[in-house]
Amino acid sequence: MICESGPNRRAVLGAGLGLAAAMSGCVGRGDLRIERLDFSDLNGWADADLAPALPVFAATSSIARANPHLGVETAHWASIAAEGSPRAVFEDQFAPVLVSEGSDAHFTGYYEPELRGSRTRSDRYSTPLYRRPADLSDAPYLTRSDIAAGALDGKGLEFLWIDDAVEAFFLEIQGSGRVRLDDGSVVRVGFAGKNNHPYRAIGRLLVERGEMTVAEASADGIRRWLRAQPDGGAALMNENPSYVFFTERSDLAPDQGPVGAMGAPVTAGLSIAVDPAYHPLGAPIWVEADAPGFEARLMVAQDVGGAIKGPQRGDLFTGSGDEAGALAGSLRAFGRMVTLVPKAAAEGLALS
Repeated sequence: MICESGPNRRAVLGAGLGLAAAMSGCVGRGDLRIERLDFSDLNGWADADLAPALPVFAATSSIARANPHLGVETAHWASIAAEGSPRAVFEDQFAPVLVSEGSDAHFTGYYEPELRGSRTRSDRYSTPLYRRPADLSDAPYLTRSDIAAGALDGKGLEFLWIDDAVEAFFLEIQGSGRVRLDDGSVVRVGFAGKNNHPYRAIGRLLVERGEMTVAEASADGIRRWLRAQPDGGAALMNENPSYVFFTERSDLAPDQGPVGAMGAPVTAGLSIAVDPAYHPLGAPIWVEADAPGFEARLMVAQDVGGAIKGPQRGDLFTGSGDEAGALAGSLRAFGRMVTLVPKAAAEGLALS
């Protein structure tokens, strides 16, 4: 439903939605509700430090995407001047818009892991990272089980060897990472393609089978289970038929984050992965999360994720390495995410 702005418009999202909408002049669009807000409606906005988000937004503003749900065209981004006072940039040129299906936002975290590896195979380094196969298309390709059984052997696609099959599996979930070699150098790797089989969450399988509780099914909990029983762990990982191929990213500086879905590096604490069906990539996103450090801040939609589906689903990039991984693994938060839409597009959402 599309609703006009106003200080009490958030009540439309609560109980009695249908009656409130009918009385407020909102129109329906299935279960999707698009509500234009005021900046005064954003919890914590008035006191927020917006300066860190401005250069992150500016880095991808020229390649920001369109979005039909919000009436955003690529031309709208060209009219945005990303220079000057951060508060003036965002308040003068954008309007906050809430895209929702009536439920709270669900936030998780993701990070860039660092693994140990080698360019040559050995007893220690025996788990391969594969380049994208030349015959990979949009059709379903070999499954994870096929690949684990050797279906790609002899094709010369291995470009790094990892010392931990469990960490290589989790690298696929993150989509990018750093591989530290024995000489101390670091190789950056990024997503190069997938085998087009559906992703199946092994943590959910463990819970369904009574192997662990929902609370225990964290990334670290799943790692411990996989390592405690190598044969059973390998079989469980193969129950996820999805497989990710990688490429070496020699174009990234050591202090840059991994490359996101926009083809540009993401920034720790400031980049968020969203569902691009509902939020334009490149848009500023106001995040209100019940998680320490993320309670109220402006981030930028610069990435996507296979499990990031729906208008109130966000994945927060926490950085690189073990500390960032611990933060990402523990991040399970609820709240609200509000998209800042160029005013020229937002005006088309207001009802007469």
